[in-house]
Amino acid sequence: QVQLVESGGGLVQAGGSLRISCEASGSTSSINAIGWYRQAPGKQRELVAEFSRDGSTNYLDSVKGRFNISRDNANAKNTVYLQMNRLKFEDTAVYYCHVLTWSWSGRNDYWGQGTQVTVSS
Repeated sequence: QVQLVESGGGLVQAGGSLRISCEASGSTSSINAIGWYRQAPGKQRELVAEFSRDGSTNYLDSVKGRFNISRDNANAKNTVYLQMNRLKFEDTAVYYCHVLTWSWSGRNDYWGQGTQVTVSS
């Protein structure tokens, strides 16, 4: 089991910056991927950025060059951050922290509670 607690988010003007955080606890040694998804009203949830187990990153095309995902594994922490710069109105969404693990029972997806990011135009 993995527990995810998100923080950050809020209201920001277009062109501004925001950072959201997600602290993972529990069976973190079994994490295969950790990152962020988002879901805007009336749209499907989409991958924004994530780390794979080998440390490589994957970004949604529309956020490349503006968003940066990082992680802190020091001192028994397992925290992932999403630094969002040059925010656009279309970045408005609920952002969800996501963890993927694999076990004997198969694929396991864990989600945070979601944090609202609102970009005013």
